[in-house]
Amino acid sequence: MKIAFRSDIGRIRLVNEDRAWAQNQDNGCAVAIVADGMGGHLAGEVASQLAVDTFRESLNGKELTALSLEERRSLVHSAILQANEVVYDMASRNDQYHNMGTTVVAVIAGQESGVIGHIGDSRVYIWSKGSFEQLTEDHTLVNELAKHGQISQEEAANHPRRNVLTRALGTDEQVEVDLIGFDWAPDDLLLLCSDGLSTMVSDDEMSAVLERDERDLEAKAEQLVELALQAGGDDNITVVLLHHAGNTEQEG
Repeated sequence: MKIAFRSDIGRIRLVNEDRAWAQNQDNGCAVAIVADGMGGHLAGEVASQLAVDTFRESLNGKELTALSLEERRSLVHSAILQANEVVYDMASRNDQYHNMGTTVVAVIAGQESGVIGHIGDSRVYIWSKGSFEQLTEDHTLVNELAKHGQISQEEAANHPRRNVLTRALGTDEQVEVDLIGFDWAPDDLLLLCSDGLSTMVSDDEMSAVLERDERDLEAKAEQLVELALQAGGDDNITVVLLHHAGNTEQEG
């Protein structure tokens, strides 16, 4: 598998509160995580860094290819719950971190299938054979309103409260983690991103970048970030791409 990663502070924010990590593991498994922090002065970047570090440490020493799909689901679930505990504990013990939290979207991808763990509005998309699909569902107030028919999808995209989360990691002692399974095949692409990409760049624009054969993975990640910047760069922008290309070296 090939991996590319880009993060940019954007044009408005003074601090990049996004954090990400991605790596090829043993025998063709890949792992990736994106976290978009929130909170007061510096608290957002603390929350997202703690979440990524805790998730990464939870996977240390695990032989991922030896695990069944159900065991991978359990591992992603427990790693994210551990991250929630760490962030919540830090926020509870330090006034300057009060109420800090983060989104999280994490993937363990094998050769034929994978598992996503998800809290918040960072997303995972899959590009496969020309189709582009969002695999995660945003945990936002606006998405709840749209799901129940109270506002249209067009209204949701431009709603003034579209960034209000209904669920985040670290803000409560207990949290529910969405677990999503997916199948993929050679030449498929996974895109993990913070909302700094998905609120600024349309699905059609993202899909068009991913399907261009002339661009390597690094160039595709760079182009996605550039599109978000050209659209205004209102937020931090983070992109992780996983390309199902067999047992290949990591690109970025």
